[in-house]
Amino acid sequence: MAAEYSTIYLASGSPRRQEILQQLGVTFQQIANHFDETLLPGESPREYVSRVALGKAMSALEGDEYQKQWPVLTADTTVVHNNEALGKPQDLEHATELLQRLSGNTHTVISSVVIATPQQHWQSTVETEVVFAPLDTQLIERYCQSKEPLGKAGGYAIQGLGGSLVESIRGSYSNVVGLPIYQTRLLLEDVGIQFALR
Repeated sequence: MAAEYSTIYLASGSPRRQEILQQLGVTFQQIANHFDETLLPGESPREYVSRVALGKAMSALEGDEYQKQWPVLTADTTVVHNNEALGKPQDLEHATELLQRLSGNTHTVISSVVIATPQQHWQSTVETEVVFAPLDTQLIERYCQSKEPLGKAGGYAIQGLGGSLVESIRGSYSNVVGLPIYQTRLLLEDVGIQFALR
């Protein structure tokens, strides 16, 4: 192993990702990334998530805040239904449409995690199947009134009220939250980053 790092940069504003890194005992400092997350024509959801996560890392490495002493960690998560990446709702009306699509159906949550230095990068992409219970109009309305769907991929937060809409999952729960903790631990070990179990 070439290096040991006591700290990383986190190029993400997600409170969920911060909480999971804190759970792992990782010391981190937040920095910005300015990567364009527009879906490319013909790009599959898995290709999209992998490209965006890596693009965010490269953007952060080139940014003014990056001081070169630590690796950068980034991630991207999307909700996929019928092979279409649903993204985050633009408003509560859009959130209602997303929840109607997910109601009573199975969808996939894909996250890609990247740790990068100027010399190389490490990446892991994870999929989890999520089964939604059938949701009636009133339940969707009440959930949207909570404002929780805003800013959440697919229009729900499994770690919040949205968890009560989920019938079952197959795969990593933390992946649905936004950062698959097991795969992140493996990447931290591969790169030589200190955390609670290392």
